[in-house]
Amino acid sequence: MTGVELLGATGDTSYAVDPQVLVRLLSAAVLGGMVGLEREVRDQEAGVRTHLAVALGASLFGVISTLGFVEFDRPRAESLLQVDVSRVASSVPVGIGFLGAGVIFRRRNAIKNLTTAASLWAVTAIGLACGVGDPVTAAIATTVLLVGLVALRPLRYHLARRFARRAQAILVHLTPGTGPDAVIAALDRIDHGEVTLRKSTGHLVLSCQVAGPPDVVLRWTRDLAALAGVDTIEDEQ
Repeated sequence: MTGVELLGATGDTSYAVDPQVLVRLLSAAVLGGMVGLEREVRDQEAGVRTHLAVALGASLFGVISTLGFVEFDRPRAESLLQVDVSRVASSVPVGIGFLGAGVIFRRRNAIKNLTTAASLWAVTAIGLACGVGDPVTAAIATTVLLVGLVALRPLRYHLARRFARRAQAILVHLTPGTGPDAVIAALDRIDHGEVTLRKSTGHLVLSCQVAGPPDVVLRWTRDLAALAGVDTIEDEQ
């Protein structure tokens, strides 16, 4: 590698800094940090530092893959030692899978942090592209990724509110002495599953699963809570 040579303690020139390597590593750190900043703003555990570190590490693997084995790049007839430099880069996507799995967790019936895990995976590819000497492609990928993370969020929210269906298991606690007729009649106004009743410390508890667009479910729940005889409404664990 050619670069700016640094003098060692004994006056030799055995250490060299390649400007090309600096550009690759710094571009990966900047682009990865930009994606991490968006995740940081969304209050995700994997933020700027994590994404920057992943992109920088992937870039370093790319540098090693493309520049670290130049001295071994000889025709097969001239050397018995053969090196497949692509193995270094190809192992990076495999390794990032463990980190991505670490940020995903399940809370009740929902899977959390899938988007953050995907952004870490994408940042790995961005860093690797910088590491092998293609920062322009990496910058384009970063732009597309940020547009997807930022610009599509309002659209996703709008579509979810308008078209998505939400399934929610609820428990309706009635005041002592109140029958379930009014609540059962209210269920006819929304899609619902099987209704069960049980007694609990002197009052009736009705349980069922309702489904519909989030706005519809919320509005129906508010109307249900306003009925006489309904004490509390809670999600069924």
